[in-house]
Amino acid sequence: KLIHNQGKWFLHIGITKEVSDFDTKNDPQIVGIDRGLRFLATAFDSEGKALFFDGQKILRRRKKFLEIRQQLQSKGTKSAKKKLKRLAQRENRWMTDVNHRLSKTLIALYGPHTLFVLEDLTNVTFNMNDLPKPLRNSHRSWSFFQLESFLMYKAQAIQSAVVKVSPAFTSQRCPKCGLVEKTNRHHD
Repeated sequence: KLIHNQGKWFLHIGITKEVSDFDTKNDPQIVGIDRGLRFLATAFDSEGKALFFDGQKILRRRKKFLEIRQQLQSKGTKSAKKKLKRLAQRENRWMTDVNHRLSKTLIALYGPHTLFVLEDLTNVTFNMNDLPKPLRNSHRSWSFFQLESFLMYKAQAIQSAVVKVSPAFTSQRCPKCGLVEKTNRHHD
């Protein structure tokens, strides 16, 4: 595609790269990833090492976007609506970048021949009435699927794979002994 944007020309060329399939016979490294809001991702590998990717800065920035959006919506002018559209595009680009960087970091840390295990959040819905009002927007606009899709295509490119498991009790299950208990889930 040839694209003209803000006085500059860009040529986008799509390519296809052949890679061999993931081989389970070579004893792959297994990495379990729990996605969330307070921690964007918590990874636990087969060597017993845990990694936490903090999401507090992201939550604060998304809250700031929400406040600006509310101010502009309350004005209701034509210029405010224009700014709202630009703001939404900027927030989407920023969140996409965050998800790309996180998936790239996970792929770089664990390398090829890794089996990434994610929760299957396909039909998960959040009951918004049970949540406090300040948390409703962050749950509604959580882009966990985008992170999953980025991780899937990047893992496939380096001969790794992503497997989905049932999300039941994944945040409460101890990765070492398998004990499921509510106290295993620390909120700090």
